[in-house]
Amino acid sequence: MKFSRAYAIVLRYAYLLRGSATRIVPLFAWSVIDIVLWGFITKYLNKVAGSQMDFVPTLLGAVLFWDFFTRVMQGVTTTFFEDVWSRNFLNIFSTPMKISEYLTGLVSTTLITSIVGLAAMLIMASAAFGLSFFSYGILFTPFILVLVLFGIAFGIFACALVLRLGPASEWFIWPIPAILAPFAGVFYPVSTLPEWMQYVSRILPASYIFEGMRDVVAHKTVSILPIILGGGISLVYILVAYWSFSRVYKYAVETGLIARYSAESIS
Repeated sequence: MKFSRAYAIVLRYAYLLRGSATRIVPLFAWSVIDIVLWGFITKYLNKVAGSQMDFVPTLLGAVLFWDFFTRVMQGVTTTFFEDVWSRNFLNIFSTPMKISEYLTGLVSTTLITSIVGLAAMLIMASAAFGLSFFSYGILFTPFILVLVLFGIAFGIFACALVLRLGPASEWFIWPIPAILAPFAGVFYPVSTLPEWMQYVSRILPASYIFEGMRDVVAHKTVSILPIILGGGISLVYILVAYWSFSRVYKYAVETGLIARYSAESIS
């Protein structure tokens, strides 16, 4: 694998951002809006509950990290969609670029843009609503890394799904974080869920991560088990997602379906 080719994918997206403000604003706008909305909700809940419980780290923190997972996942798919929308995907693979190089470029671009979004959310949550993330910062770091892996895995799998079903299937992708959220236990312990939903939660790395984060907030200690389980499942998902994308790409080439991503019309 040549990292210069992966860098070319990053550079292409950087040129797109530089030439269009409408692509820059979504990197942080929707996340900041979520932080503002949930921030005022937590302030209201704190006022109602009095000093019995602080909802800022539990609710607002959960919103922040789930939005970050969403940014990571949709960052991978959006970079891929740029090639789909411009019908440039076939042109990229008419070059010597390998799948591993292309996906590395997608992931690298996503990491850069997601960090920008995370920084904007942290600044807003800390300045406006007093979320003391930096007092937990080091403790939360391994949980954030697992969320990154989980987001990358689902992003690559979503790209494979669109590559297989065609450009019109992208509407399947946008609701995925909302569908996963109830099972992941973002705002409540997994034990709150019905038993059948708990079975689904056990195969989602995010469910272990948010359980572990709640322990950090409550006891200021890190439990290693959720990190190991969440990280291990996420790595398996990344391997499966990479395998899926590779197989779908090979199928699209062999059957001619990849022509759907050409700038030329296909009769």
